[in-house]
Amino acid sequence: MHNLVGTSVELFAGGGGLAMGVHNAGFRPLLVNEYAKRAIETLQANEMPGGGAWPLIPGDVRNIVDRFEDLKDQVDVLAGGPPCQPFSLGGAHKGMEDERNMFPEMFRAIRQMRPRAVICENVRGLLRPSFKPYFEYILNELRLPFVEREPGATWQEHNEVLEKLLANDVVPAVERYVVKPTPVNAADFGVPQIRHRVIIVAFRADLGVNWRDFEPQPEYSDEALINSMREGGEYWSQERHGNVDPAVRARVIANLPALDFRNEEVQRKLKLKPWRTLRDAIAGVDENEGRPLPYIPLDAVAKKKQVGDISDHFGWPGARAYAGHTPNVLDRPAKTVKAGVHGVPGGESVMQLDDVTFDGTGFRYMTVRETARVMTFPDYWHLAGPRGEKMRQLGNAVPVKLGQTFAEAVGAALKSVGALNVPWEK
Repeated sequence: MHNLVGTSVELFAGGGGLAMGVHNAGFRPLLVNEYAKRAIETLQANEMPGGGAWPLIPGDVRNIVDRFEDLKDQVDVLAGGPPCQPFSLGGAHKGMEDERNMFPEMFRAIRQMRPRAVICENVRGLLRPSFKPYFEYILNELRLPFVEREPGATWQEHNEVLEKLLANDVVPAVERYVVKPTPVNAADFGVPQIRHRVIIVAFRADLGVNWRDFEPQPEYSDEALINSMREGGEYWSQERHGNVDPAVRARVIANLPALDFRNEEVQRKLKLKPWRTLRDAIAGVDENEGRPLPYIPLDAVAKKKQVGDISDHFGWPGARAYAGHTPNVLDRPAKTVKAGVHGVPGGESVMQLDDVTFDGTGFRYMTVRETARVMTFPDYWHLAGPRGEKMRQLGNAVPVKLGQTFAEAVGAALKSVGALNVPWEK
């Protein structure tokens, strides 16, 4: 963890991925809020990195008023992934917003706390053409969060007001934010998972932050991974995966796509670090002190048995692959971890093993701990509830490493203009 340099508030914290990432980047949480029962239990069961209980206020964020106002001008980073549920763009109730949409609560928190910076994470689906008008409205509200919507006004009507104010540049800088949305694939930032999201970052305009001082650059690439897997490549080194069966390694190498080494973009990406894979996550590459997770035998799958002393590493029966739901493969980043009715729907949590005879299929479900590693949670992080609820929390989370990368970039930008709190000595 970095030296503590500032303060943060986390809303819609879920199982704690973004909160931990922001904390790891050096921000001390002053308040953490979550609504879901099992996620609250998870936050209560774990200490912050370095020790101490999370400053948790459980319950509906709409009921938090005075505490936000008490924190006015004390917060460097307000972070969270507000639920943004579907809404209608047509019909008799054109633009009717789903009451589960929590972006308005994020904007209220900004008005009451006036944080120096904001980090919002959300699904890439917000960038779809059908959502574009509302996404632009979200960005405009974030730019002018102190301009409240008139009672009864539609979001379209309020957006017209915001656009006029932005065009005329009449709102004081202290009540404006400069905003930048960034589409990301978590794999490009060292997360062993293909996870497409959009991260919105905002800085209070009066701080004068230059976007050139906010540069969370991708450090990993698929091209570098492919190249590292060639015969004799670093991927198969003794320190990494030297124990893989030669026949398996030969099969992986034979299926590698060709790279155009004459292409300048390929040459640039070859200079980056290799994407991390599911096999890397299980082996503990980068995280968890390089400690590999124990092998899950067939009887542990059949009997749902815990294997080893790392929590939540237990088998689960019934895995299968079928059309439209292909399994994870070990030597690629995992597929996107999703939150479904029973944990992860379809084949997203099924993995194909090196042992093609395993259970007669060669497949098994990923354990909760393997899934947590794919989300870059440390092994000491305990998840509350039954398996399905644990998987739901992971599917809803922000990968810790991705959250830390963006929080570090925000911290560097705030530091560049001398805008960080240093409220205590470590």
